[in-house]
Amino acid sequence: MTHFLTDTVASNGYVAVFLLMAVGSACIPIPSEIVMVFGGALASAGFAEQVLHDPSKQLSFVAIGLVGVAGSLVGSWATYAIGYGGGRPLIDRWGRYLLLRPHEVDRAHAWFERHGEAAVFFSRLIPIIRAFISLPAGVARMPFWRFTVYTFLGVIPWTFGLAGAGYLLGQRWREVETYARPITIGFGVLFLGLLVWWVGRRVRSRSPSAGAADVAPAPNAEEPSEPAVTSGFPSPAAGNPPPEGER
Repeated sequence: MTHFLTDTVASNGYVAVFLLMAVGSACIPIPSEIVMVFGGALASAGFAEQVLHDPSKQLSFVAIGLVGVAGSLVGSWATYAIGYGGGRPLIDRWGRYLLLRPHEVDRAHAWFERHGEAAVFFSRLIPIIRAFISLPAGVARMPFWRFTVYTFLGVIPWTFGLAGAGYLLGQRWREVETYARPITIGFGVLFLGLLVWWVGRRVRSRSPSAGAADVAPAPNAEEPSEPAVTSGFPSPAAGNPPPEGER
């Protein structure tokens, strides 16, 4: 993956950075840290000449950062539009295949209405998660201008920070990858572990044995009640003749 990304950026420059950052923000977790760090390194004169073999092809640090921001915005807008267009009917129709219950969707929708801005902003700074946050923002019908502002504010430090690290390190840009890769893998494993735990918990809760344990047996309406005892003699209504003294 690293070789593919670096070769693509080296061959196509700004266009590759724009497209890769757009795809990486549209539910396809391309490692944007490699794209931006390597792009920033190509803005360093010595490294650009070593890789591109032509000083005129050296990239601009500011342009790399701006192109990364633009690509991230476009990819986020596309995913937001899918969520916004499908909306709640999309979740209601396909949510059961994801083991989502209606009341859980309602609760997530309410939470996103209260904390959507913070979720969009901080998720842009978290590997893996940053690729998916636009979809629930669209489903929750977060206002487009607000979504755009917080997305923009979140991607600026991510793209310019990574590009700046690559620019400063130059040919030693892989040092960033050395430290970033374990963090990305850690978030990926954590995300996958939580997903497996959640699916397993949901499957167990839907099993027949779990459902039967929660249901108490209903009382039997057909069970005869005990007859009330009023005296030692049978009732006249039973059809027996009364004693002789009472005739």
